[in-house]
Order: sequence, then C-alpha cells, then structure tokens
Amino acid sequence: MASKALLSAFRANRPAFGVWLTAGGIFHARTVAQASPHLSWVVVDCEHGIIPLVPGATETVAAIHSAVPNGGPSAIVRIPATGVSGSTSWQIKYALDAGARGVLVPMVSTAEKAREIVADSRFPPLGRRGFGSAYTHGIWGVAVSEYLASANDDISVMVQIENQESVKNVKEIAAVDGIDVLFVGPYDLSISLGYPTPNPDPHPDVEKVIQQCDLLHLGPSVGKKGSRRL
Repeated sequence: MASKALLSAFRANRPAFGVWLTAGGIFHARTVAQASPHLSWVVVDCEHGIIPLVPGATETVAAIHSAVPNGGPSAIVRIPATGVSGSTSWQIKYALDAGARGVLVPMVSTAEKAREIVADSRFPPLGRRGFGSAYTHGIWGVAVSEYLASANDDISVMVQIENQESVKNVKEIAAVDGIDVLFVGPYDLSISLGYPTPNPDPHPDVEKVIQQCDLLHLGPSVGKKGSRRL
C-alpha cells in the first residue's frame, strides 16, 4: 500500500519534512524518495516544474510510492492551474487519479474557492469527485472498493496563500472544512506586495505580513496545518 507518512505525521501532530521535485523521470523520483528516512512528503511540481500533469504525474507518483518498501514519503501533486482560474477542477481529478496522496492548489484567495477545491477532492456524499481510473487503486496497492472507502479520509487537500487577497481572507480560508494545510508561498506573496523575491529570506516587510497573518500558527488554532517553503 502507498505510504501514509504525511497523514500519519498530521494525525500525530508532529512536523513533517519533505522535498520539492521539479524535474521528471522515474529513477530521479525514486532516488529522491529514498534520499532520507525522515521524509514525509514529496511535492511533484506540475506548476513551475518541468513535470507534465499527464502522464508525468502518474509515472512520478507511482515511482515515489514504490521507492521504499513498507513505507516512504507521500506524493503530493501541485497542479498547474491556480485558484484564480477555472481549470482547477479537472486538474485535481487528474492529480488524484494519478494516485497522489494529496493535492496542492496555488493562489487560493477566497473561502469560496477553497470549498470548491475540497468538493473536487472528495467522493460523494462529501464532494463531487468522479471515479473511473483503472490505475489509481493499484498505485495505492489496494482494491477498488478499499480505495473508494478510504480516499476521502486519506487524501490531503492543501492550498497556497500567496497574494494580497489570500492574506486578507486567510482566516476564512483556514476555516473551510476539508482544507488540511495552508501553504504560504513567499515568492508570489513578495511579488504581490511589491517586493523582490526571497534571497534567500523574504524581505523584512514581507516577513512582517507573514507573521501578522500568523500563517504558521493560524492552522493549529482551527485544526489545520501551516506550511512554508524553505
């Protein structure tokens, strides 16, 4: 069965360390997944990386989930479409059909969009996700019936806070039922606020915005996790 490393860390309320994968290739993905026993997740970056959503995400996710016998990091797919577009729905479907343990959606600025993302990530009656893939359950190493019974509980839904509107609405976004992680994106947040990108740290004024919004601590106050790219 595909690893639940990230979900296990969430449920145990402990830090979850991971890495960003921006280049494709089965052997590359396996090597990254095997790099450390302390990895809980690997983000497959289909937004700014050079990994196509189809078929690249499926091949990469399968390689990550098969890299470590009896466990290993959970594969998370960051989809190309941002929260300001109308394309997130079908891309979430593709990412989850690829066997991902979770999805990361960039530039989510409103609670309404967050609720839409949750609905697209959950099977009925909790959402509107459809099923028809011949491969998804196999990547998880389970039968179709077991996948359908467990997916709603075992898939993590993550959104990125990375522009002025999302900062303004962060409390409402965090309160959306089904959103598991708030991920602050310091690069686009810096650009949105009119500052240079981090080098390597954010500009002090951007750091103040992050701290004022309490992005790293707001999550636990509403039962969510906060995350930040280092």
